[in-house]
This record gives sequence, C-alpha cells and structure tokens, in this order.
Amino acid sequence: MPITLPETLPAYAQLEREGVMVMGEGRAARQDIRPLRIGLLNLMPRKIQTETQFARLIGATPLQIDLSLIRMSEHQTKTTAAEHMEEFYRPFAEVADSGEKFDGLIITGAPIEHLPFEEVTYWEELKKVFDWTQSHVHSTFGVCWGGMAMIHHFHGVRKHMLADKAFGCYRHRNLAPASPYLRGFSDDVLIPVSRWTEMRAAEVDAVPGLVTLIGSDQVGPCLVEDAGHRALYIFNHLEYDSTTLKQEYDRDVEGGSPIAVPVNYYPEDDPTRVPTNRWRSHAHLLYGNWINEIYQTTDFDLSKIGT
Repeated sequence: MPITLPETLPAYAQLEREGVMVMGEGRAARQDIRPLRIGLLNLMPRKIQTETQFARLIGATPLQIDLSLIRMSEHQTKTTAAEHMEEFYRPFAEVADSGEKFDGLIITGAPIEHLPFEEVTYWEELKKVFDWTQSHVHSTFGVCWGGMAMIHHFHGVRKHMLADKAFGCYRHRNLAPASPYLRGFSDDVLIPVSRWTEMRAAEVDAVPGLVTLIGSDQVGPCLVEDAGHRALYIFNHLEYDSTTLKQEYDRDVEGGSPIAVPVNYYPEDDPTRVPTNRWRSHAHLLYGNWINEIYQTTDFDLSKIGT
C-alpha cells in the first residue's frame, strides 16, 4: 500500500521516480480503509530533504500511511521557502487545538545541539509537544537531537559535548535481537553518525524502564526503547541518504570550518570517491518494524488513542 502525500509536495515526485508507492489525497479518500496517521515534526533546516528521507522509509511498508507535516508554531525557518511551509505544514498549536490524534509521530533532529535544551527558543513549546504525545500519539520516534530532547524531558538524562565531532559510519551491535523493532537485523550494523554531543550508556542504563537496543563501543547508545512513554529514541541517522554526510563535509570544507573526513564512509577514506550506502536495508527494517508494531497495537478508533 502507498503513502498518501499532496501531489505538489516535492517528495511526491522524487519518491515516485524511485518506485516508492505514493498516492494523492483525492485517490486516498476514495479507498475504504483506515490509513495509519503518522506526523512528522520537522525541526531540520533542509525541510524538503528531511521530508523525503522519512517518507521514503515509512512509505515502503505494505500499509497505507497518511503523513502530516508539522512545524513549531512560532519558529520561522530561514532555509525553506515560506510558500512551501505555508502550503504543506501546520503549526503544532493548530494541531493541538484541533484535538486530532496520531498513530505515530516522528520528531527530527535539529542543528542546535551546542545549546542547553532550556536555551532553545522553542523549548517550552517542544515540552508541550512531548507531553501531548502521551495523550494524542500511540508511538513516538525521537531522532538524534529530537531523541536526546525527549529522553532529557521524560527522564532527566543529560547530553554531553564531545571533544571532536562523531562523524561518519560506525559499527553498532544489536543488543536485543528478540526486540520486535529489530526483527531481521544483523548482529552488526553500520549506522551514519553526525553529532557534537552524546548520551552516555551508564546514564541511560541507570534509568528504570529504558532499554538500549543498539549501541556502539565508539559512539555510545544508538537506539533506546522507552516503553513507559511508548517511545523510541535514536541518536544517529539511519534515514540519511547516500550523500548526506558528503554534503555536510563539503559544506564545512567550502566554508573553511575544521572538519575531518567522515569515518568509514568514503571508499578507502578518499573524499574524491563516491560513497557507498551500506545502511539502507537496516533503515527500511527499523522504520518498517516500527510501523508494523504501530499497526499491531494501535486502536482502530483514533479517538481512543492515549486513553
């Protein structure tokens, strides 16, 4: 089954070219089926790229997905056209006031990890989002900074600045092979990482109810389950395209910022060569497993979510 998107959304044409099943809203309305309602709270500056990355993954399952794009109410992006934001995004305040509910919500990362959480301009509203998920969302997926912010809000786990940026593709271990979220996962997983901060394994493990599903000896916890809040937190980037790390590296090189070649990313660590994607299959497995778990456990009656 396809993912439902506005036909004018840039991701629609891109995914259609890739062979991902997409469906316009008009055609979806004629089908006698309840699609899963998934929200994407997009905090990343490159909105269109991020929309496409997540739509590609959640649109690859056999289930029909209705994707809603959400933004912070007062924060105005400077890197995406205002027309795009006006046409495709709704502010969180409007979503909350409507009382509508979602089967799933993805909260993305944001390039503000150098700031203490409390100094982020939209932190107070984001805390409302986190609390709102407990009554209006069946399952929430916090990604990178979004996951760090959630685990800090609900459990007080701190993020720590790194001396050097964790940047590249790092080997991770499957720590919970029986988890339904890791169904089909290999014992050893390569995952893109791009961050200046970390969550520490000992501090995560000390919190009752938190279970680390994927971790790395080099870059720490990666995927954490928080069953009590019906949430997953991933601190790295399985959703990245093949060239996302290259784009970040090239941007910093061109801007004169000190940056190391991403670890284990380019063939023979040579940035003149084309990088090879070695994480795509696990990205589809993880988000497909998440969608499947939602489908298996959510209520058919949306109004009962959170009750």
